[in-house]
Amino acid sequence: MPMARKDGRQLDELRDVTIERGWSDQAEGSALVSFGRTRVLCTASVMPTVPRWMAGKGKGWVTAEYAMLPRSTNERMDRESVRGKVGGRTHEISRLVGRSLRAGVDMKALGELSISVDCDVLQADGGTRTAAITGAYVALADAISWAQAAGRVPKSAKPLLDSVAAVSVGIVDGTPMLDLAYTEDVRAETDMNVVATGRGLLIEVQGTAEGAPFDRSELDQLLDLALAGTARLTEIQREVLGASA
Repeated sequence: MPMARKDGRQLDELRDVTIERGWSDQAEGSALVSFGRTRVLCTASVMPTVPRWMAGKGKGWVTAEYAMLPRSTNERMDRESVRGKVGGRTHEISRLVGRSLRAGVDMKALGELSISVDCDVLQADGGTRTAAITGAYVALADAISWAQAAGRVPKSAKPLLDSVAAVSVGIVDGTPMLDLAYTEDVRAETDMNVVATGRGLLIEVQGTAEGAPFDRSELDQLLDLALAGTARLTEIQREVLGASA
């Protein structure tokens, strides 16, 4: 893929990705993740109970909340708490992050405790939900390690089944591209978010033709791009987590 993009990247190239592990002193697990200029703070909190509907089943629970800070975008937006209503997009992404993380966890091995992961977008430049999922996994892994060290989860247990990462892909000006920045995202004829495990198994695929419909060959190209991207993100996660991965 020789063609370069406005920011100099190749079509199949991720933005600069960094994950700063242990960013928060208070949370049991945390990570500040950057996909280019998009930055998301992920904090994981371990709680000694599960939702009422799960009590007594010997299984744990993992959930997530997603939010954008008022000045994460070019113009300030009101906090949803001030508006008095959480928006549909926020609900949708929160559920997506939670579903994605649960796909990588053995709830029985976790035992009867809950881990809640909060993903707060500090700065948005496209791909906030995929950055959130990728950083949330690191925060979750550290929270589970904390729970095992604290005796909340047996040290012999293996709650993590696989890692989880996500990336965006799209067709812009007729060309498939990986990890869209905002200026590419708003021009995309097709926009897709792909969540996958470290083994390359698909957890979720969200794809929409914003303009002209796309065909099967274009879908295959986008999935190939996405899975190559999540494989690289998995490597970054493992590098950051080291022996905890």
